[in-house]
Order: sequence, then structure tokens, then C-alpha cells
Amino acid sequence: MSLPFAVEALCQLAREAGNIALPWWRKDPEVITKADDSPVTAADLAANQHIVDGLRRLTPDIPILSEEAADVPFAERQHWTRFWLVDPLDGTREFIAGSDEFTVNIALIEQGQVRFGVVGVPARDTLYWGGAGLGSQRQRGDEAAQPIHCRAPAAPLKLVASRRHTSADQQALLQRLEAACRIELTSVGSSLKFCLLAEGEADLYPRFAPTSQWDTAAAQAVLEGAGGQVLGLDGQRFHYPQRSDWLNPYFIATGQPDESLRRLLLN
Repeated sequence: MSLPFAVEALCQLAREAGNIALPWWRKDPEVITKADDSPVTAADLAANQHIVDGLRRLTPDIPILSEEAADVPFAERQHWTRFWLVDPLDGTREFIAGSDEFTVNIALIEQGQVRFGVVGVPARDTLYWGGAGLGSQRQRGDEAAQPIHCRAPAAPLKLVASRRHTSADQQALLQRLEAACRIELTSVGSSLKFCLLAEGEADLYPRFAPTSQWDTAAAQAVLEGAGGQVLGLDGQRFHYPQRSDWLNPYFIATGQPDESLRRLLLN
């Protein structure tokens, strides 16, 4: 089944949203604390408005759920079979701190599964896009886009983890991995962690701390297009059902599937 939009148009929308956010980067933006204690800046709101307006022009019949416009009643959302899932600025804390590890995430969800995603990294002038069965691409600046692929797990096993979020469960998993093999751990912000797996720079991203649906969907699509996978702790493909809240369960993202690693992770 073909995609209901032009891929280049969606990629351009993500590029534009990132460029809109950049003038606030490293400029000490005013920070507002939302009800869930997460921060938001004028950059988040401006990028969000541009994405929402662009998606409405691109696909007027597909509804939109965005982190900065999430007040859609569940009674309405529960009937959506296809929708856009958007995080206009993932890694706002990284953005505020002056790190370049923040992203723009736009994903198409169909029947509770991610179909396609675009991840922009504005401060690095880099864009990733793809989906399961569709392949994945990376474009840096004005260079030609290049296909990207996950690598087979190798020693030492390279792990990426959140720069700001961990848990006792995640530490226990790391200890189990360390007992079984050599590992290297790198802390990375935002959905960029998935993209490092997708381009073969890392092997594993375990997440045993809170995330929301808009944090993960677009980058999951990129990773799956590159040959990787995102699994719930039940071993099934990570998915995006309509729920009354946005919180994800825990998950494990990997590069190329490896049965021995899967048994170790999901034991």
C-alpha cells in the first residue's frame, strides 16, 4: 500500500520546523513548566504550529496528535485508525542546556503500528526517514541522501541510554549484560538514540524509564526501515494503541535481530 503523502514534502516540513526552532537554541530561551513538570519553550510551540499547519495541507483527512496539542479527548481519538504522531522538539531539556541532541519527530500511525517516520536533527543539519519494509535514509545538509543499515551485534556491545533518565530495572539489565559480555555505554539525548542504531553506530537501546508515544514512534520507523526492531518486554513489536494517556511501556530497541541477544534481554 502506498503512502498517503509525498515523502520529500514530509521531509521538507521536518527541515523547516527544525530551522524555525534553531534561533532559540543557545539563546537562553524562556522556559514554561507544563502540568507534567516537563519544559516547553517558544521554539517547541513555533515548530509545532508549523508542523501542524503543514500536515493539514499535506493530508487534510488525517488527524494529528502532537505533544504540544494533545488535548484531543480519548472519546474522539479512540476511533482514529490512522493519525500523525508529532513531537516538534524532542529533547527540550537538551535544547535548553545547549546540547545539539534534540530532534523533530513526525510519524504516521496506522492501526496502532508505526508506518513511516521522519527524524530531524536541526543542530546537525541531518535528517533521517524510513519505515518497516520501506528502507531508511539519512541526509546531511545538501548532500545526497544515503541508505542506512543496522549492523550485526559485535563485541564490545555498544549501548546507548538516556542522558537524563534511568531506573533500577534498567541498571539491573545493564548488570546482566555486563556479566554476559563486554559492553560500552554512551549517554545520548532524545530520539537520536534510535538513529544511532539505525546507522550502525550502536547495537542496543534499552528503555526502562518513562517515555511518551510521540518520543519514540518516528525513530522506531527509521530503525525498522534500517533492519532493526523495537520490542516490548513481551517480545512483540512495539505499538501505539489509542489509550487514555500517552505513556509507553518499557521497551528494548536493537539493531539487526540476534536470537542469543534477544534471549538475554527478554529472559
